[in-house]
Amino acid sequence: MKGIFDTKRDSGYKDDVAFRYLFPKQYRRTAETLVSDWIVYREPQRNGGRRAYVATAKVVAIEDDPKKPGHAYAVMAEYQEFHEPVPFVRHGRYWETPLLSVADPTRVGAFLQGKSIRVIPETDFAAIARAGLSETLAADNAIRLELDPKHVDGPTQELLDLPLIEQERRIEQILMNRKIREASFRRKVGDAYDSRCAITGLRIGNGGGRSEAQAAHIWSVADGGPDVAQNGIALSATVHWLFDRHLISLTGDYRILAESGSNCHRVFRSEKPDIVSRLRKLAPWHKIHTICFLEA
Repeated sequence: MKGIFDTKRDSGYKDDVAFRYLFPKQYRRTAETLVSDWIVYREPQRNGGRRAYVATAKVVAIEDDPKKPGHAYAVMAEYQEFHEPVPFVRHGRYWETPLLSVADPTRVGAFLQGKSIRVIPETDFAAIARAGLSETLAADNAIRLELDPKHVDGPTQELLDLPLIEQERRIEQILMNRKIREASFRRKVGDAYDSRCAITGLRIGNGGGRSEAQAAHIWSVADGGPDVAQNGIALSATVHWLFDRHLISLTGDYRILAESGSNCHRVFRSEKPDIVSRLRKLAPWHKIHTICFLEA
């Protein structure tokens, strides 16, 4: 069985759902059945939620919350946002099989009360997750996202070539595939920055729709950083190379930092990039990169 974790944008719990999900202990027994398995995050409509499924993640462990008596949290991994939220209801039909037994659709909200953590069949999870990745997996986006035969290995190409029903059956392989995760991340970051390098301001593309600007992780995946737009920054290839090696970075007020022992400080002036407003919104983790720059 797989699961659903309801979450809301203005949660009173101090959690980051990419890493952990806090909940009252009344849900603990259900949560423990999902350890080592996958869940879908859903935002209910109340409190400004999108009434949609928004991401997947894997439950690693359940631990008591030492700072909040009566609560526990699920340790999460492999978090992946959907590029577009999957509507709670599509074509008049619920994705979650248990909801189909509710005769009166107006009572679904009442039915879900007290079920912020709940189990769903494997097939429901697969259908929701595949729908959430539909744009990433679309053949029309292969060149733009570097999921074309030139850029992927054999096993990845095999997953991409499968018909939809077979992709649903192998959805866990798709969710764990690094090339596909990178493509999904690239799409989110590219759209967030309009495919424009955050440092140089350049926006260059080729005839196939592929942007020269690359999606760089601010907090690297190797060090535990998640594949979310807020942990991404669009950078031209050379700038990306310098950024990954901590030869350039950003200050707390989004000015460019350049390593003084190289030629970078001659090229990159200590000024704010033109798209600093997007940086403020999308790059809250740049301080982690700044620390690495200072320690390099």
